[in-house]
Amino acid sequence: MSKDAKNVPALRFKGYSDAWEKRKLGEVLLERNSRSGAKQLLSVTIKQGVIKAEDSGRKDNSSSDLSNYKLVKVGDIPYNSMRMWQGASGYSYFEGIVSPAYTVLIPSTETDGLFLSYDIKRNKMLSVFQRHSQGLTSDTWNLKYPQLSSIHVRVPKKNEQIQIRQALTKLDALIAATQDKIDAFEQIKKAFLQHLFDQSWRFGEYSELWTSHLLGEITSKVTEKNTENLYHETFTNSAKYGIVEQQSFFDKLISNEANLTNYYVVRENDFVYNPRISNLAPVGPVRRNKLNRTGVMSPLYYVFKATNAAYPMFLEYFFKGESWYRFMYLNGDTGARSDRFAIKDKVFEQMPVKLPEESEQKKIGALLQNLETVMNQTQERLQKIRTIKDSLLKSLFV
Repeated sequence: MSKDAKNVPALRFKGYSDAWEKRKLGEVLLERNSRSGAKQLLSVTIKQGVIKAEDSGRKDNSSSDLSNYKLVKVGDIPYNSMRMWQGASGYSYFEGIVSPAYTVLIPSTETDGLFLSYDIKRNKMLSVFQRHSQGLTSDTWNLKYPQLSSIHVRVPKKNEQIQIRQALTKLDALIAATQDKIDAFEQIKKAFLQHLFDQSWRFGEYSELWTSHLLGEITSKVTEKNTENLYHETFTNSAKYGIVEQQSFFDKLISNEANLTNYYVVRENDFVYNPRISNLAPVGPVRRNKLNRTGVMSPLYYVFKATNAAYPMFLEYFFKGESWYRFMYLNGDTGARSDRFAIKDKVFEQMPVKLPEESEQKKIGALLQNLETVMNQTQERLQKIRTIKDSLLKSLFV
């Protein structure tokens, strides 16, 4: 490999061939030490970069005297010196002030600030910042400007810097717009789950009142055990992903595949519920088996199936709403730990459920499933865009 080959990125825009220059960060990023207490307070985050403190969702613990706070101008790059190795930096689109514990950087005239803001958040640079941070433990690691300024980077001419950051900012705008769509879909789904199940929203052709049932009247508990050890695929119930294969979810098989005779057999459209719930995070949601195959679940789970009165997809979305959580919290038994409780099978079966006629159940289920399909497709698109960005961050920089 030639000497110059180490100083050029793997991917370049047409028209550029010069090797990138090796520079110290102190040559391309100067320090701003101006103080001001009469500006809006800013926060520097790992994921969002520089944001207004009022938008951070955190309580303002700053002192009333902000006169010693550091001034940040539009185009500056402030960073948290104790979290620089984690990526707590960003290009500022706002004028404001930050804690005096932070460092504020000013891009030099021959340097594009947005270009550098992307460069210093790359994993490769974060590893360098970690090595140069001072302190005995990760809680005390600190990267002040004198140490940062001595770190070397490679930079192209400013025109190439601008083209690189333009490509990345367009991707960021696309990521933000796609995330906004997902957030909007979440709100729509939440509204549907509330108003469809409290009957305030109805399909026009339906007016009959829904009938009241107990869960145990419209479902039957699955008691079939894997006594012959016929089924060897173990499922688990993930709060985020639903019923999934245990080995792929945990990257290992937790159950003893050679002896699953005491496990429940779970078939397609069966429901699984973990009766042990956390007050801090509900880890035991009811999930329908949509894997199109039969497997087994630990006997710690409660497995049941819908009877003819309840359409499985309708019942699935009932359990994605809020009403059943209220029932659980009102009827659960607190154990030795105050943050956890369990609910007995007989109590679970007494949960009230209202059902419309079968055709309305199917329409509600289909509507919500179609919405979730669009949401999942949008989420997949977002992940692909992020993957493209990660790849460009590796290929467009040295």
